[in-house]
Amino acid sequence: MDAANALLDQFGTAFVHLLAQPFYYIAVLFIILQYTRQISLERRMFAVRLHIWPRLVAKAMLVGLVAGLLASVVGAFIGISLTGDAVLWLWGSAAVLLVFRIRYLCFAYGAGVLALLQWMIGFTPLEDNGGWIGDMASSLAGLDMPGILVLVALLHLVEAFLVRRQGDKLATPLFVEGKRGKLVGGYMLQGFWPVPMLLLVPAAGSASAVDLPWTPLFGGDWTQGWSVVALPMIIGFSEMTRTMLPSAKARHAAKGLLWYSLLLTGAALLAWWLPALLPVAALCSLLMHEAIIWRSRVVESAQSPLYVNDQRGLRILGIVPGTPAEAMKLSPGEIIAKVNGNRVYSKEDLHESLQNNSGMYKLEVLNQEGEIKFVQRARYEGEHHQLGVILSPDERATYYASSEVATLLDLLRRARTAKRRGRAFVEEDDTTGTLNV
Repeated sequence: MDAANALLDQFGTAFVHLLAQPFYYIAVLFIILQYTRQISLERRMFAVRLHIWPRLVAKAMLVGLVAGLLASVVGAFIGISLTGDAVLWLWGSAAVLLVFRIRYLCFAYGAGVLALLQWMIGFTPLEDNGGWIGDMASSLAGLDMPGILVLVALLHLVEAFLVRRQGDKLATPLFVEGKRGKLVGGYMLQGFWPVPMLLLVPAAGSASAVDLPWTPLFGGDWTQGWSVVALPMIIGFSEMTRTMLPSAKARHAAKGLLWYSLLLTGAALLAWWLPALLPVAALCSLLMHEAIIWRSRVVESAQSPLYVNDQRGLRILGIVPGTPAEAMKLSPGEIIAKVNGNRVYSKEDLHESLQNNSGMYKLEVLNQEGEIKFVQRARYEGEHHQLGVILSPDERATYYASSEVATLLDLLRRARTAKRRGRAFVEEDDTTGTLNV
């Protein structure tokens, strides 16, 4: 009973510290900026709103809260020697890297860089120097980098689960350039979650004198007491696909994140067992994360674009919520071959055929397997959208999104859309542990 009361007391104190820190609010603000950019892109490109950003942000905060709770429970049994200095180092390194590229906000990069710096400091006399340089060197040298790398791996594991479950629901259709410069359809899958964590750590500051009823896996000397440290984190991903359905791309991304999490955990445990292997674990954190991005690009380049119109009809790129197309259960990737008995090869054909029957929608559609299905629905007076489908682009498309390195300045300027030969910044990477676009 004493242990339970002590746990509640320490977690309550840490939660108050969490609310007092600015990092969680920075993460939420970052997510708001990302989703408002997404909504702006949708409205400029298709003149419709496919998502509502306050709803996306609220759901992200709720899911992130649950994810943080689960990660905190798992972390309590792992044991990580995390201090207030570690929180500042992680967010400080992420902030510096963010200036150069949004996806570098991912803590996989910050933790990897810090681990390399800690290893290099061991070969210098900086810790013995006085002044702020010596203090910073001592603070960095005291970080539990193997434990922090395990934490990064744990966050990627959580992210793999969220991407698998929610990735396709967070997808936004886009017009993008194909290999030969021709516009094709595509999807940007992006999701962000602020994850407030309360981590059980060995004695530091106001430690509890009550013994834990279990012994964490590693993380230092637990016989001297323990305390709880607040660590607000942010995880997220952003993937572009021209060749897959959103659900297939989400499964592909989740698989890569899962392997990254498992391999980084193994490398971090080896570095904890043999400190000389710390630079190897640091390089794994950095290079394996880049390998996820490389893997995604290789798979995309090896396949033909999916969202293009052909001689069979018009390829559906997206469905507008609350429209007849959604009611008829039309899906992205399907092809509209006939409308009210007429073959359709262009938007003009589609609009003309819809006017031929003012009372019904009668469609002949090819599904993703190439099989024919017939769908129909009554037309009601006053419906805002005639059908509610976003079609793959033709040569008259006004706006498109071009893959480009996105920086913090681009985010603040909300540089996202432009005319046909302009650019919108959309990074085709994963951002695990954090973001990108």
